[in-house]
Amino acid sequence: MLAGAALLTATACGAGSAQTGAGAGGGKPAVVAAFYPLQWLSQQVGGPDAAVSVLTAPGVEPHDLELGAHQMAELGEASLIVYIKGVQPAVDDAVDQDKAFDAATAVKTLPADHHEGEAAAEEHDHEVSYDPHLWLDPARLATVATGLGGRLAAADPAHAQGYKDRAAATAASLGALDKEFTQGLATCRSRTLVTAHEAFGYLADRYRLKQVGITLDPDAEPSPARLAEVAGLAKTDKVTTVFTESLVNPKVAQVLASEVGARTAVLDPLESKPSGDYLSAMRANLTTLRTALGCGA
Repeated sequence: MLAGAALLTATACGAGSAQTGAGAGGGKPAVVAAFYPLQWLSQQVGGPDAAVSVLTAPGVEPHDLELGAHQMAELGEASLIVYIKGVQPAVDDAVDQDKAFDAATAVKTLPADHHEGEAAAEEHDHEVSYDPHLWLDPARLATVATGLGGRLAAADPAHAQGYKDRAAATAASLGALDKEFTQGLATCRSRTLVTAHEAFGYLADRYRLKQVGITLDPDAEPSPARLAEVAGLAKTDKVTTVFTESLVNPKVAQVLASEVGARTAVLDPLESKPSGDYLSAMRANLTTLRTALGCGA
C-alpha cells in the first residue's frame, strides 16, 4: 500500500484546490474523499491514523467537478478513494476500483425518480439507476461508517482496532441523530417537501415524508409542464414552504413559492462543507423542517 498523504488539487467549476482534512506524512494511508459528507465520515473513522483530503472545494457543486491530468495522477496514488458512484462522473471515470470504496454498495439504495423521463435522466449524467444522495439518511450513513471502518482496517492492519472503534462511535452518533429526526418529525401538519433539487429522497423515505422536486438536476431549468405539475401538487397539499439550497440559484423556487402562496427556506443537501459539520448541519435541517412542516413538540 502506498504510504503518505497525497495533497490533491482539483479544478471544479474553475474554483479551488482540494482541501486537506488531515496532515501528510508519518506513513499514514492517504484517503481521498470525493466530496464533503464523505470527507467528514473519513475523518471521523480515520482519526489520527489516516491523512484525509477531499476533491471538491467548499462552495463548489460536486456534480460539476472536473479533474485535470495531474489531479487524476494524484488520485491514482491514493491508498483509498471514498466516493459514491453517480454523483460525480469525473470521479467515477478516474477511480481505480481495486482501492475504491463506493458507499452506495454498503446500503440499500432507492431508485432514481426520473419524473421527466429518460431524457432528463441522461442530462443528469448520473449513469446509475439509483438515487445517490444516501448521506442524507443518518441510518444509512451509519452503515457506511461501519463498512469504511472495515476497509481502512484491511488497508492498514497496524491500526485496525482504532478504525473499527471510531467507526462504531461514528455509527452511534449517527444513530442518535436518526432518533432525533424520527422523534422530531413524528407528528407534522404537512409531510410534503417541495424542493428545488431532488436530493432529499432518502431523508423523505426514512422519516415518512413525500419529496416533490422541481428538478432532478440542480443545474437544469425545469420544463413549464413540470413547474405546473409541482405547483398543482403544492396547492393540493397546502404546502407553506418551498425549499431552496445554498449552491442552487433560488429564482425558480421563489417564483413557484410566490405562485402557490408559500415562503422559501434553505434546506442544506450537504453537498459542500457547511459552517459547522455534518451533525450540526443536519440538526439545523431538522429545525428548518419542523418549522416548515408544522411539527409538534
